[in-house]
Formats: sequence, C-alpha cells, structure tokens
Amino acid sequence: MRILVSGASVAGPVVAYWLTRHGFSVTVVERAPTLRRTGGHAVDLFRPATEISERMGVLPRIEERATGTQRMTLYREGAPRPVRADLAKILGATSERHLEVMRDDLSEIYYDATRDDVEYVFGDSITEISADGTVRFENAAPRRFDLVIGADGLHSTVRRLVFGGGSGHNAFIGAYFGVLSLPNDLGLDGELLIHVGVGRTAGMYGARHLGDARALFLFRSERELDCHHRDVPRHKELLREAFARMHPHVDGWLAELDRTPAFYFDSITQLRMDTWSRGRVTLVGDAGYCPGPAVGGSTTLAVVGAYVLAGELARADGDHERAFPAYERAMAAYVRDSRAVALSAARTLIPTSRLGAWGLARGARLISALPVGPSRALLRLTTKSARVYNSLTVDEYPPSPAA
Repeated sequence: MRILVSGASVAGPVVAYWLTRHGFSVTVVERAPTLRRTGGHAVDLFRPATEISERMGVLPRIEERATGTQRMTLYREGAPRPVRADLAKILGATSERHLEVMRDDLSEIYYDATRDDVEYVFGDSITEISADGTVRFENAAPRRFDLVIGADGLHSTVRRLVFGGGSGHNAFIGAYFGVLSLPNDLGLDGELLIHVGVGRTAGMYGARHLGDARALFLFRSERELDCHHRDVPRHKELLREAFARMHPHVDGWLAELDRTPAFYFDSITQLRMDTWSRGRVTLVGDAGYCPGPAVGGSTTLAVVGAYVLAGELARADGDHERAFPAYERAMAAYVRDSRAVALSAARTLIPTSRLGAWGLARGARLISALPVGPSRALLRLTTKSARVYNSLTVDEYPPSPAA
C-alpha cells in the first residue's frame, strides 16, 4: 500500500516513521527545497510525545538538543522590580516528563529517523487530489497513491484542496504571535527573560547549543487583522505598533526586525472541524486540529496524532474506511482538551488586565517558593494543561505487516 504524506516538519516524519514500521510504503512531499532550517522557535514535548519519541529511539538526541531553559525573570509593566521563578519546576508540574527543543532541531531528528526508509520529495507541492488517488504536483509527474495524509500545518494545502478554502474551520482566539532570531547580547543561558503587560507579552531566550537567541511576541487583538499570513513587512509593522514603548529590552528586540535572518508571524487560531477525513484523505497535527500555535501544546498533539493514525491504519490492515473513524475517535477527547488548554494558556500568558498581569507574576513567584511536591500538586489541581498531559494514554500498536 502506497501512502503520500504532505509536509516534512513534525507530524509528517513521525507518521511516516510509524507507517513504515507497520509495512506501508511512504512518500513525503515538502514544499521547501530542503529540510527547513529557518531559525524556528522552541516547542514543548510533554509526556505523551516524549514516550513516543522514546519508542522511536530518538529521545537521546532530543535530550541532547534541549534548550535547557530552567529559569525565568519576569518584568511586569509598572512594577519596580522583576520576579524570578523556577521555570523547570513550573513545567515539571505541568507534565511528568517535559522537554523544550527548537522546532527545527526536532524536525531534523525525526527526518533523520526516517530518511533511509521513506522517499522524500523536496521542492514540490500537491495541486490536485482525485477520488481514485491520482495526485498532481507543481513540478513532478502525476502519481497514484492509495491514501493521502495532510501534515502540512495550519495553512494546509491538502485541507484546502479536499475540504475547501473557506475560513469556516478557523476560530480566531484573539491573539497573534511572532518569533525572530537575534544576537544573544544579554548572554542568556538557560533563562527566559519576559515582559508582561495588559494585552501583550514579549520574551527572549537562548539555548545551550545556539549561537544566537529568539525573541517571542504575543499580543491581543479584538478582531482578525487584515493581512495575509505571508505578508512579512506588514507583520513586522504590527509588532512595532503592538510593543511600542514597552521596555528598553523590547525596544532592542524590535530593532532587530529588519536585520533578523529568521522571522515567523501568525494568528493564534484554532482549527475546528467535524471530521479530518474525506475519502482517501485524512489530516494530522495542525493541518487537522491545531489547538492554537504557541499556546496549545500543538507539537505534542501532532506527535500523538501521527502515532495513532499510523497505528489505526495498521490495526485495520490498511482499510481507511475503518481506520480513519477509529483514529478520529481515539483523538477526539485529546483534541477537545487541547483546545481548552490553549484558551486557558492564552488568557494567562497575555493578560487582559493589570490584575491578570499581577496574578501571573504572583503565581510564578508562589510556585517557585513552594517545595517541589506542593507546587506540583497545586498546579495539577488548578491548571488544565497538567490534567491533559498527565492523564493521556495511547494504545500500543505492535508493528505488523500491512495489507
């Protein structure tokens, strides 16, 4: 059975890995000319994703490339002194196992685990998918596949071709985020420096193995802004407007916008669909059920979804009419809970009031001051993310030949 996967970031290589282990023949097509190395930003792997990565044999490499961020210094607008917090303790309470890693590093690690067994086609994109499985590309000749999997992100081409290009699936949750690479002039090593105000949050962090640093910007907007997701000059203009006069630190980060070698900007949008499958086609990760970039644990959700999709196809001996509904049933509760986590995280990380900003700083200080046991118990009782990531279990899917 031949399966085409669109997208070579995270979900694509992970689903390709497990599909090949179950006996399927997999091709991955990626629009970029090479594996993306565009700077990227840090993503979180919570317990379910670390366990799946361990089963893939790549966890040691991920641990080697972890950012090592352990501390947080938080400046609240209008407050005279910063709050210092134990970030490792906070994240450790959120998930029993947690790793923060640069997205580009993670993508490369998953790709390396699959490149000897999977056909990768870079520099091409799908333009048409027929009901009989015939796929047309921008550059390559048409080919026929038994199944097509869209793992091509929030702005998925596969989703647009199969489900339509309207915005009816998207739910804007009232915020935007941007990431840029910049020199690590502050010498940050294992520390997140963050500034929090009403409706806006900006931070900077370094990683042990990076020669530079990343600045992350989050800001609220009551309405969706009129700009295309690839309009970089407009994105930079929006960040300058949203974060003007916040703090000299932030002014310095904004000054790097015209010099940065890598920049990313997008809305924080949830993808809400009744089904992620149609005919021979299904979606995985952000392409099918993005809970909200930067706030919803979407990387962990993508890894879990890829593993479950491949496993259900193997369990059904390649019969997608049985496998796709089983995949959606297995993921439904986790997708729903991840959306709730994203909404809660957005409210916390981008406060809507001075009281909210004060509460964020006060909460970080309290958790850091408590012993490990009580702090972990408190967070697990009071946060949605802790309940989601620590309670999720996934089935075992023993490798077996596919029909």
